[in-house]
Amino acid sequence: MPRKPDFQYDFRAVTEDDLPMLSAWLAEPHVAEWWNDGPGTALAEIVEAMDSDSTEPLIVELDGKPIGYVQSYDPHLEDDHPYQDQPFGTLGIDVTIGVPELIGIGHGSRLVRAFVEILFEEGCPRVIIDPHPGNGRAIRAYEKAGFMRLGERTTPFGPALIMAVDAEAED
Repeated sequence: MPRKPDFQYDFRAVTEDDLPMLSAWLAEPHVAEWWNDGPGTALAEIVEAMDSDSTEPLIVELDGKPIGYVQSYDPHLEDDHPYQDQPFGTLGIDVTIGVPELIGIGHGSRLVRAFVEILFEEGCPRVIIDPHPGNGRAIRAYEKAGFMRLGERTTPFGPALIMAVDAEAED
């Protein structure tokens, strides 16, 4: 049986030079369908996150080429965040693959898993993600990456399926 190729994903801080690329990705139909209130609002939120203490916005690179966006955030550092009921130290993540040709071929689950491993190595006890309940492709990718469904809720961001993976489950 052929072995799946190993991919090396790198994560680097978003810079101002990345904003035009991010804007283009956010306008892609596969991203715009699920990412907040449209590309203009989402890009403004990324720019705001660049100066935030609670959110770390990153570009995902594959073989040195940008392919997506991921951010981690601490819900306990944001006033009235709907996920403050999660254990202390929990980090939330949001992710998208910007390059349309890379959708549906396994990069989502692999890059999420690689990022989660980094967060666990840094001492994070739990990682959560909150796809829209109708985003079956994302939910399947997150399950492949080890996330378990915790339940649906309505948040200020819209309907969400809360999913989590715990560091101790990895031992």
